[in-house]
Amino acid sequence: MTDRLTLRRPDDWHLHLRDGAMLAGVLPETARHFARAIVMPNLVPPVVTGDDARAYRDRILAALPAGMDFTPLMTLYLTEATDPADVAAAHAAGLIHAVKLYPAGATTNSQSGVRDLTKVTAVLEKMAEIGLPLCIHGEVTTPEVDIFDREQVFLDTVLEPLRRRIPELKVTLEHITTSHGIDYVAGASGDIAGTITTHHLMINRNHMLVGGIRPHYYCLPVAKRSTHQQALRRAATSGNPRFFLGTDSAPHTDPTKESACGCAGVFSATNTLSCLAHVFEEEGALDKLEGFTSLFGPARYGLAPNDTLITLEKRDTPAAYPAKIVTGAGPVTLFDPGHPLHWHVIA
Repeated sequence: MTDRLTLRRPDDWHLHLRDGAMLAGVLPETARHFARAIVMPNLVPPVVTGDDARAYRDRILAALPAGMDFTPLMTLYLTEATDPADVAAAHAAGLIHAVKLYPAGATTNSQSGVRDLTKVTAVLEKMAEIGLPLCIHGEVTTPEVDIFDREQVFLDTVLEPLRRRIPELKVTLEHITTSHGIDYVAGASGDIAGTITTHHLMINRNHMLVGGIRPHYYCLPVAKRSTHQQALRRAATSGNPRFFLGTDSAPHTDPTKESACGCAGVFSATNTLSCLAHVFEEEGALDKLEGFTSLFGPARYGLAPNDTLITLEKRDTPAAYPAKIVTGAGPVTLFDPGHPLHWHVIA
């Protein structure tokens, strides 16, 4: 049995760092293991221009502790007022690596998102022309659609028509949660890929709801049936380069999670590698872990894999992770996989 793995240092292709005191508190948790990350732009106010992205990148780098090596890969928040020329200029300058589409009202700080896709056609066409990826939160927000069906309906009514209109557009369907999303990405023609989170590989909706509501498992897109969880596991461990890691690690303070109307988000930056090694071992696919965490994402975004290495070792004694991360904004509860994690990151 394999009890030691050495991988190229991984990257996170979907990460929330927030800002201010929260940024300072959670950034070291990612930078400890990950070399780069696609940083989400849903701040308040959002990161909508090249100048916004430059300023946010500077704040991230200023918050990085001395001795840590981490590169934030910036994104812009797509709005109906986004200027195609500004997007193209930010991309040409090497400042941004993607643009993020939030359907308005879909998730945290998405109120500035897109309500009418026809109003952003010029931006999307410019992105297709210059090869800039569109990262998509793939859910509809119409109230008549059940929350557990929002991803599937989005595929049929929004994403497929969009890709038919602009077939050259490079699309990353983020945090896939359904077998429908997996099948769509795996079977689609054209330039499309998908990210899968740590927590969606480890939990389904029963973990969140059976025996009482567990607010720290609540995220958007919401966890689905176990059959969908199994489809995600098969895709992540398949070696298909269209699927790679985007943790969607999303910190909220405990009071905002444990409230009458709790925020959506799971914070998993600290223990993701131990969690993933556990999942891939269960699936008999430890040999596929490096592709999922370290190779397929860089290839997708036109970057070289990291030169540095990271080693994991399986031990009889479980890895010790804190229950909470203390930040200047307040305590943030770490994702609890519900069982011990025996894979340790040792170097």
